Amino acid sequence: MAVAAIETVGLTKTYAGIDAIAELGIEVHQGEILGFLGPNGAGKTTTIRLLLGLIRPTSGTSSIFGFDSQRQAVDAHRRLAYVPGESSLWPGLTGEETLHLLGRLHGTLDAAYRDELVERFAFEPTRKVRTYSKGNRQKLVLIAALMVRPDLLILDEPTSGLDPLMEQEFRRCVLEAKERGQSVFLSSHMLSEVEALCDRVGILNAGRLVDMGTLSEMRHLSSLTIQATFEGTVPDVTRVPGVSSVVVDGHLLQCQVHGPVEPLLKVLANASVHELLSREPSLEELFLAHYGALSTRPAASTAAIDAD
Repeated sequence: MAVAAIETVGLTKTYAGIDAIAELGIEVHQGEILGFLGPNGAGKTTTIRLLLGLIRPTSGTSSIFGFDSQRQAVDAHRRLAYVPGESSLWPGLTGEETLHLLGRLHGTLDAAYRDELVERFAFEPTRKVRTYSKGNRQKLVLIAALMVRPDLLILDEPTSGLDPLMEQEFRRCVLEAKERGQSVFLSSHMLSEVEALCDRVGILNAGRLVDMGTLSEMRHLSSLTIQATFEGTVPDVTRVPGVSSVVVDGHLLQCQVHGPVEPLLKVLANASVHELLSREPSLEELFLAHYGALSTRPAASTAAIDAD
């Protein structure tokens, strides 16, 4: 069996008696894109810092391709590339010089692919870093990470500052990386981005993993949306099992169904339905439905924990 790209076991980080991360257990398979979601303060960035060996856990372990994140950090870093949401670069270097330096630090790079990425991201490598906008600085760190073709990409809000066209280019690059067998750990607030890219999604709340699975497996977190138009009177569906959020506007009925939809369909079938539409919830609806039922980290604790 192939070793996991990322594996954490009981990973815990405590600040001033508050768990930023508690008993975290996740696994990212080789060639998989895992989305990591959670509100501000949930512990996403703390998790990434632990994976990179930048901070020490209070208890538990994390590993990258079998290398312990703490004791074998150098070996682990040879297999990965990291893209932060906010980068600190050398203002006096040009973009080209920065890419050269970062490539040398990593140890390997694909020069032809680097040049291709520069073109695809419409990046101007001859300018000084100090002259770059936030979007151009983000292009720079994305190119630097992708050009070394790492076995694992750890991405923390990677499209921060990018315009929509460059976001689409980023998505294409990530999917191409997956096709080459690379693994991706994607922490993002952009639910559409996670929905478009990820094989599985983990939801973090107050430092704890509260759900993990494919989007289809996680559809239980929200109801099916039903919208029906009638030729005559709209039937009363408020007592139908599993039906909620009923809204009637003239001949139009909209409601949510949790669980089997057959009881509702039987009622609708006897009421001269003119048009019937149904759709599964989006990732955003899943996320909001889940957090509507969960408590968040107490406000008093946030000062001890980083923003994500």
